[in-house]
Amino acid sequence: MVNDPIADMLTRVRNAVMAGQAQVAMPNSKIKVEIAKILKDEGFLESFEVVDGEKVEQKILRIKIKYVGERRERRPVLSGIERVSTPGRRIYTRKMDIPWVLSGLGVAILSTPKGVMTGARARQLGVGGEILCKVW
Repeated sequence: MVNDPIADMLTRVRNAVMAGQAQVAMPNSKIKVEIAKILKDEGFLESFEVVDGEKVEQKILRIKIKYVGERRERRPVLSGIERVSTPGRRIYTRKMDIPWVLSGLGVAILSTPKGVMTGARARQLGVGGEILCKVW
């Protein structure tokens, strides 16, 4: 049993990037799919898909990691990923205090009343929320 499924997802992606893996699989959930969708839209991931697992009711989220360069000089687009708010220590922000990640080069992912979105989108909509993670 995993106490923090979002941290588990981020750790699996981070480990796959450090090991140079092409893809990583994990148990599926709605919030993980939303985070993967944001990471794909921002250009950190190549693609993702939800497939059926071995068990009937279980689905698996499969993420393909994006790399740049040729075979020997291949480098991952995603250089860092960090969990901010944890189940034991929730971190919330107001709309004017949404953090900038690496002066705008990275992305903060927030869970807001209007759904899971990037920090820039939350600023546009004028909403705050829980800071789930930072990606650069």
